[in-house]
Amino acid sequence: MHTRGQRTLYTRLYRSVAKVFTAQHSFFLVCSLARVIRRNATPMRFLAVITAVVVVLVVVNLASHHAHATATTANFFKMPAPWGWRCEDGRCVKHAAAGGSDLVPLNQCKLTCGGVGVLWPLPASASVGRRVSLFLPHNAALRPTCPAQVCPLLQEAFVLFRDALQRYHPDYTSGEAPWAGPWDAATEAHALVVAVTVEGAQAHLTLDTDESYSLSVNTSADGAVTTATIVAPTFFGARHALETLAQLVDYHETRDALMVVQTAAVTDAPAFAYRGLLVDTSRNFVTVAALRRTVDAMAASKLNTLHWHITDSHSFPLVLHSLPNMAYYGAYSARQVYTPAQVRDLVQYARVRGVRVLPELDAPAHVGNGWQWAEKEGLGRLAVCVNQEPWQELCVEPPCGQLNLANPAIYDIIGQIYEEMLDIFAPVDIFHYGGDEVNLNCWNSTQEINSWMTANGHGVDEEAYYKQWAVFQEKALQLLQKAAKGRKVEGVLWTSELTKPGRLNLSHNSSQYIIQIWSTQDDPVIGEMLAMGHRLIFSNHDAWYLDCGVGAWVGDGNNWCSPYKGWQTVYDNSPHAIVTSLTGSPNKELILGGEAALWTEQADTNTMDAKVWPRAAALAERLWSNPSTSWQEAETRFIHHRQRLVQRGVQAERIQPQWCHQNEELCYL
Repeated sequence: MHTRGQRTLYTRLYRSVAKVFTAQHSFFLVCSLARVIRRNATPMRFLAVITAVVVVLVVVNLASHHAHATATTANFFKMPAPWGWRCEDGRCVKHAAAGGSDLVPLNQCKLTCGGVGVLWPLPASASVGRRVSLFLPHNAALRPTCPAQVCPLLQEAFVLFRDALQRYHPDYTSGEAPWAGPWDAATEAHALVVAVTVEGAQAHLTLDTDESYSLSVNTSADGAVTTATIVAPTFFGARHALETLAQLVDYHETRDALMVVQTAAVTDAPAFAYRGLLVDTSRNFVTVAALRRTVDAMAASKLNTLHWHITDSHSFPLVLHSLPNMAYYGAYSARQVYTPAQVRDLVQYARVRGVRVLPELDAPAHVGNGWQWAEKEGLGRLAVCVNQEPWQELCVEPPCGQLNLANPAIYDIIGQIYEEMLDIFAPVDIFHYGGDEVNLNCWNSTQEINSWMTANGHGVDEEAYYKQWAVFQEKALQLLQKAAKGRKVEGVLWTSELTKPGRLNLSHNSSQYIIQIWSTQDDPVIGEMLAMGHRLIFSNHDAWYLDCGVGAWVGDGNNWCSPYKGWQTVYDNSPHAIVTSLTGSPNKELILGGEAALWTEQADTNTMDAKVWPRAAALAERLWSNPSTSWQEAETRFIHHRQRLVQRGVQAERIQPQWCHQNEELCYL
């Protein structure tokens, strides 16, 4: 028998169940179970069992309600869209769906509007038709004609092309997209045939590589087959053509299929041979995965050089088999290193994507951590001023460090480093010596160097140190040539005190060095170097330094190169216009191209994508197309290309609200 208090408790429990379960069958189920259990169980066991039953039914009912709500939401968004777009005067204009039968989804309008759609960078010549054909990604096939040396590269590039197609699906993840349909018979059967002819056998990028291509897209009269015909002198041109073709495809929102333009004609070639991006991995470590993402975005934008500033005074993360102590002493941790195998893999990964990896060993300044081991090995000090204070007197930023000019062992070590770097980055066609921001006080205040300068009759005034710096650079050049073993390797130097007027001829001549400009666009040394016949790469920090415009990392205020360089500034920075303003001529034969730089005092793996992209894509169009127009004419395509980079897995920074992407040219001042 149950007490009156227990019966009251049961009654309250029944009422609670009734409130939870509005479904009549659930309530009766609980009541029936309760009667059975109460006849055969103690009061405490009864409460435990009936509570468990209630919990289970609550979960079941909540899941049922959630599934119903989800299904309702899904069905709602499968309804016809209330909006459509029409291409009007070269832009996609949004209208209510009742506004006409010629309205199309936004992606289709973007793909076909304005004569060139949303191609990035802008081709030299292009016309894109207004009609599309629907197809499925597994119906894209390669028909190659190529020399044996490059056919494997082309096959790999086509795999990447097909992956780019898969990534257009909004639910793409982990290499796959859930194509579900339903599709009509024409969509399921439609074939995209990509016929690629590569005429030459060149398999490695150089400054002389022909990256041009032609691309034509045509659809058969019966609408069953779209054929893309690509002809290129080299694999690299063919790879660029595949990227252009991928940008003539997009996802059709209401048909769960891909669409490709039915007709297009593109003739294209880059305006500049050198189109680069510098990534510094010494100040903060950047993972190989992040570097691969960077290469992916470069390939999508037709940049062709990843300048890897791999070491500096902060750290030496490159593992060298011949000099293991460099990374042992210089890496931030045992996990934050780049092994030779990882470097070789990245070089190959980049090559398939049309990108060279250009190594830099910055010297004689910007060395420090990683060089301390030699004294214990009886080689003396290889570097001086390492981590020395006060840093403001000895270098431009902490930590300090410069090579020890008085120690001849530095040349043996540099020679070994060059030899191994040329091996693991092979094939190397361009090498960067660094060569900037030498602090003369570091050398002069080091007793060993001061005494050496005096004993050898060099003197200890500024010009004496500049002369010895020039001697160092001449020896570095000879060591690199020796390591190259007869192969031609171009050498690059940053602008510095050594490249200023009056000092440029100390050891340089126009055939030995390419000079990289990192000063400002009005620097008179630009004209001086051109007059001497030097080839130039532009990275003027007033437009192409991507780390500018944030809070200072030493002291307060903003960092040294502020303000922030928006994509508009990046886009409008024209090397030819700069040179013309200084010399009266564009000097096209001496301007190799340009490079944006990300110095990583305040960036790492987690922030690099947004720091670089999509601004580096603005650089890419400047260097590929060299447009005569300004950023305003490119804005619509640029905003769409940012979306494309995100689809490729790059966490590119937002430039505008999505509303602006859907309402072209309405976000203006």
